[in-house]
Amino acid sequence: MKRTLIIGGLAALTLTAGGVAVAQQVPQDPPRHARGDKDGDGRVSKAEFVDGRLARLTALDADRDGTVSAAEMQAGREARRAAGADRAFGRMDANGDGAVTRAEFDASRAGRGERRAERGERRGGRGMHRGGGRRGGMERGPVVIADARTRAEQGFARLDANGDGYVSAEERQAQRAERRERRSRPAPASE
Repeated sequence: MKRTLIIGGLAALTLTAGGVAVAQQVPQDPPRHARGDKDGDGRVSKAEFVDGRLARLTALDADRDGTVSAAEMQAGREARRAAGADRAFGRMDANGDGAVTRAEFDASRAGRGERRAERGERRGGRGMHRGGGRRGGMERGPVVIADARTRAEQGFARLDANGDGYVSAEERQAQRAERRERRSRPAPASE
């Protein structure tokens, strides 16, 4: 009996220590300025920037004709919603049994509120109007990937303030500060 308890205790201690080691090896999300930095050199090249912007569009282009149709866009939205619902369910299902109990649901809601408070977020999302997106609910036509590439290259040129072919963290921060300043200015009065 004593021997079983000692072996069980050692096994539990080993598992706990192993769990701590695994938890420490989980990679963290990269800082916001480094998300497009695929090679990890601390700056974003034009290719990294443009490819990052076009990756979702090319994935949506199911028939590979270089254009994302409204139907392909809708299918992509539905797939993202389904994936988001799956992630949300997975976060709520704490014990992984495929069912969410009332206790798991309540714990998830409490945790979400705490995380929002820590980040200083307000309820309601990321500044986009509910249901309307950036275009206020207007239907959009097909997206030509070549045109999107051109716009991404122009966007890169605006961000690359010193013209060295890379966007550094400082250049991105300066662009964000400029954008915030522009948005905070009052709109000109129309006559």
